[in-house]
Amino acid sequence: MKKLVALALALAAVTATAQDYPSRPVRLIMPNAPGSSIDTLGRLLGVRLGEALGQTIVIENRAGAAGAIGIETAKTAAPDGYTLLFASASGMSAAPLLHKNTPYDPLNDFAFVSLAAVMPNVLAVNPALPVHSVKDLVEYSRANKGKVNMASAGPGAVSHLGGVLLMVMADFESVHVPYKGGGPSVGSVVAGESHWTIAPAPSTMSLVKSGRLRAIGHTLPQRSPLFGDMPAIAETVPGYEFSGWAGLLAPKATPKPVLDRLHAAWVRAAANPALKEAFAAQGAEVVITTPEEFRKFLEQDIANTARVIKAAGLQPE
Repeated sequence: MKKLVALALALAAVTATAQDYPSRPVRLIMPNAPGSSIDTLGRLLGVRLGEALGQTIVIENRAGAAGAIGIETAKTAAPDGYTLLFASASGMSAAPLLHKNTPYDPLNDFAFVSLAAVMPNVLAVNPALPVHSVKDLVEYSRANKGKVNMASAGPGAVSHLGGVLLMVMADFESVHVPYKGGGPSVGSVVAGESHWTIAPAPSTMSLVKSGRLRAIGHTLPQRSPLFGDMPAIAETVPGYEFSGWAGLLAPKATPKPVLDRLHAAWVRAAANPALKEAFAAQGAEVVITTPEEFRKFLEQDIANTARVIKAAGLQPE
């Protein structure tokens, strides 16, 4: 009887907490540096999510260690709904495969709220290159084996893994030239030091519009209003897809009523045309999923990333 009474009191406390939630500002942890593309999207999300919740969302940047510092901070926070995590593919899919002793399990240490954004990458080439399509790049690379360079932001970066996946699926080779960061790698293609790269849309589209890069494809599975008439790489290389993403999570033991409230708030926030426009300006599409769909998505993304890392010959460090 005592156990039943205790259980009933605990359930009542959770229900009361959920009904009052949120009664104070909510912390949204960014495991990325201020000014990064994920940070920008998270801040846009925070404003609209806060409006939907009726509370302020306070952004807290915890960058470092490939995202591990911020992600672990969210993992160990009180599971009361007042600490959330805005995580991305680099920290949740790639980092645990590329770094030994990662202090979190992406699939089992968190409660899932919703996938929030998909950020396609763009395949861009130096405008002086006689390449105007994905087919052209494949044929040019085959005809100039050992002379075509692919720039990346470094081993294991999205630009590296996306490029390796393309070369494996399209059966061609380019020399991998790693740089220290996305800016230098994209800049190398602009300068003609490298010939092509696959990089996040926000870091390439302004250069494309100014004529300093030529975009020949994007990494979404099909054409998108984000890019007008630009073809998907998958139109030439069937099945190719390698876009970034970001999603909303909470500490694992966060009560379900609180998670339900968060999910409902995100559904309302995501329907706001102003948020969709703001995300589109950053080269991102707003996404809504159930928590279960988000978890399955991450599970598949980890599996896909593992295959690409193996193809790239990378080992955990």
